[in-house]
Amino acid sequence: MIIGQQRTRPNNHYGFNPERCCMLKGKTVLLGITGSIAAYKIANLASMLSKLHADIHVLMTKNAVNFINPITFETLTGNKCLIDTFDRNFQFSVEHVALAKKADVVLVAPASANVIGKMACGIADDMLTTTLLACKCKKIVSPAMNTNMYENPVVQDNINKLKNYGMEVIEPDTGLLACKDTGAGKMPPEQVLLDYILREIRFEKDFAGKKILVTAGPTVEAIDPVRFISNHSTGSMGYAIAKIAAQRGALVTLVSGPVNIKPPAFLETIHVTSAEDMFNEVKERAADNDIIIKAAAVADYTPAEVSDEKIKKKEGDLSIPLKRTTDILKYLGENKKEGQFLCGFSMETENLIKNSRKKLISKNADMVVANNLKVEGAGFGTGTNVVTIITKDGYKELGKMDKEEVAICILDEIKGITDGF
Repeated sequence: MIIGQQRTRPNNHYGFNPERCCMLKGKTVLLGITGSIAAYKIANLASMLSKLHADIHVLMTKNAVNFINPITFETLTGNKCLIDTFDRNFQFSVEHVALAKKADVVLVAPASANVIGKMACGIADDMLTTTLLACKCKKIVSPAMNTNMYENPVVQDNINKLKNYGMEVIEPDTGLLACKDTGAGKMPPEQVLLDYILREIRFEKDFAGKKILVTAGPTVEAIDPVRFISNHSTGSMGYAIAKIAAQRGALVTLVSGPVNIKPPAFLETIHVTSAEDMFNEVKERAADNDIIIKAAAVADYTPAEVSDEKIKKKEGDLSIPLKRTTDILKYLGENKKEGQFLCGFSMETENLIKNSRKKLISKNADMVVANNLKVEGAGFGTGTNVVTIITKDGYKELGKMDKEEVAICILDEIKGITDGF
């Protein structure tokens, strides 16, 4: 719904696209599974991809079936699991080429030393390696093997060959392996593998070449070594924006206050504590970024003095003098470089549009994303948000959405405006 003086646009031109709920609908993912004990983990990855509506095809080597039954993947994906190059139920001359043409991305995980060697040398002696040679899409490889095998110079040389051929290699984790050795060679968790796939195919890279700075989370203002002043922000909205921006090709820097969220993949995360810490980090990086999105709930006030020792309880009341923190959004607006886009956030409990528009103008921002703490589904500690996007031209009210969906809408709006800069 477009309200105010904003020019009319088609309903979903820059707003929420319902098709994005089916995150990978229309995308084809090939999963190549080789002979490694870590093969069992790919069943969970296949399930995760299926829930995102991807079309998943699994290709297994003959050694891989010793670790997990192909029926598992056929049940999870709804597609025939391909193993034998000369399966008489399929026309080989068509099947591997058709899959290769259809694929949007290929993930070989777990990738054994044997198959890595075959890929590096162009050997195609089964359905998996033959299909890989026919694929023109992005190939991602996740090595998984014994530490001594992984660190063997021959294997490392083959891995470097894959990188030189344009394949992306996921560095294995270090830890206790199935053989009871400890070291490098452990396949990363399924979520990490999914992150690589999502970065490749979830979105068009419409923010490629753009540098985006996002702030998120609360700040913590110390009173003494034990106590502090803070707020209820979880950081989830800012983290969602940073994650989606990175998946859309941006080079993202996330400056985060203390939160209990794992940093999104494929971006730089800088952890800070106080409002002063956040200001210093943002100030240092602001000029290098094309877009700055200030989603953090920064404390407006901080104790005038911080006690080095715990303040002991005494009779009577206690007053703690407070002083203003530096207004980061105001500083950014006053020092905004030409062509830079500045987006602030505004949480209100009354007069949402009036107060947020005042903030937009006084801080020289290009956009303010506002929400009302009293609205069901908005505010702190929820998986959803209800926001109004305010610009100099008017405002747009969005309904209750998952925070990643809100992040998509915010970035769509920024993209639509900055394309006209």
